[in-house]
Amino acid sequence: MDEPDTAAILPGDLLGASSTDDQLSGSVDRKEEAGLPTATSSVPSPCTIPVPVSVEPVLFLSMFSLSLQALLSTQYLWDRISEDLGYNGSKRSECSNSSVDPDPLQKEVETLTAHWNLYISLGGFSVGLLVVPLLGSWSDVAGRRPVLILANFGLALQAAVYLVVMYLKLPVVYFLVGRLLSGLSGDFNAILAGCFAYVADISDKRSRTFRVAVLEACLGVSGMLASIIGGQWRRAQGYINPFWLVLATNLASALYAYLFIRESVHPDPSARLFTTRHHKALWHLYSTGGVSSAGGGPLHRGKLWLYTLCFFLVVGVHSGSRELYVLYELSSPLCWDSALIGYGSAAQNLAYLSSLLGLRIMQRCLQDSWVALVGLVSNITGLVVFSAADTTQLMFTGYGLCFLFMASTPVLRSKLSKLVDPSEQGALFASVSCVESLCFLVGSSVFNSLYPATLHFMKGFTFLFAAIVLVIPAGIIGALQCFDQRRQHRDSESS
Repeated sequence: MDEPDTAAILPGDLLGASSTDDQLSGSVDRKEEAGLPTATSSVPSPCTIPVPVSVEPVLFLSMFSLSLQALLSTQYLWDRISEDLGYNGSKRSECSNSSVDPDPLQKEVETLTAHWNLYISLGGFSVGLLVVPLLGSWSDVAGRRPVLILANFGLALQAAVYLVVMYLKLPVVYFLVGRLLSGLSGDFNAILAGCFAYVADISDKRSRTFRVAVLEACLGVSGMLASIIGGQWRRAQGYINPFWLVLATNLASALYAYLFIRESVHPDPSARLFTTRHHKALWHLYSTGGVSSAGGGPLHRGKLWLYTLCFFLVVGVHSGSRELYVLYELSSPLCWDSALIGYGSAAQNLAYLSSLLGLRIMQRCLQDSWVALVGLVSNITGLVVFSAADTTQLMFTGYGLCFLFMASTPVLRSKLSKLVDPSEQGALFASVSCVESLCFLVGSSVFNSLYPATLHFMKGFTFLFAAIVLVIPAGIIGALQCFDQRRQHRDSESS
């Protein structure tokens, strides 16, 4: 008797696979009638190796390279601008004496570094904002693997441009060229879209929140390792050798996706990338609420918009404030060196693991919405401490208080995924990727502009502002959960 082909079983297919087959076929028919892209059940691609692996290693490797690059590029900008202006802050007394007014030259270095971070981010994410939705929806018909491979090659090209700038000591404006090239290939947001859509393809609603949280934990673990390695390596050998690792990691991630990732949708060889069909799928999703909204009406569509707004605010705060941590720690009164900056970034990324563990424990006694609220409270308290941190001990206290700050985003991704039909997951995560690109664009613009503008009256005001913004999604999530509970209570009484 022949043994079953267990290699063809993807993780998550064992739960609820048979119960969703009819729903998938029906929803695909409805999507075809509407002229929208469809996503079907998982089949192996003929060019993949038949082993049961998922996308976690791709996301891990890509995030490792991105974290290492982000950590080093901000410090490189600081050093290059300091060298051009003749500033050497490491030998000044105000780094150890907070009562001494900072050197005006230091403020100029801070301002220019923040502005260049802003210009580079604006260039890359403005291009990605147009490209990522196209790639995400295209993956519904062409497959997830091509998007993952293309985006990783784009990040590798960016690292190569950065290396040329460092070798030849070209003006830092050429960093913008590398960022634009990466944006044209989808940037890291295309990798996020492909990975989360892949997990939605192979998981059921019951396990989806935790599967999404596992992916986000991969982001944290890789970021933590990159922070520790990058800080020590940069201090020992400078910037060039670590950036060779950034390049190699992106190429390794693309190679892994090509060799080992099994397709989760039926790839259509005739699928075109440049067509308005992909944007129509996104418009249909948010204008009508999707195929599955027939019984939900405006309420269903309203939830989709409100949870998307919550996601935008939370991720916007995370992405915008993340760029300022290194800048805040480099300047007085903290004046951290590269090793301490690495440890601080590692402490921040460790919260991905603690958030995953906390989410798993809290799900036993709390609904997902309350888990998200606990995560937001953890984030808000940590940001308030950062706003007043003038010592190393206080800064690490803030990192400790943020130990659950990533518990909210997997809940929001999962809630959005559960609101749409299984055949609309690609379109949904394309729109989420579009929102995420906009988060980076707006977050980087607001926080990099606000930080130098508020240095003269409160150095940590930007972190306090971020804490205030997070109160808005906390209120929306709590209100929606209370509304759902009251409606369920009325329905149970009437029945």
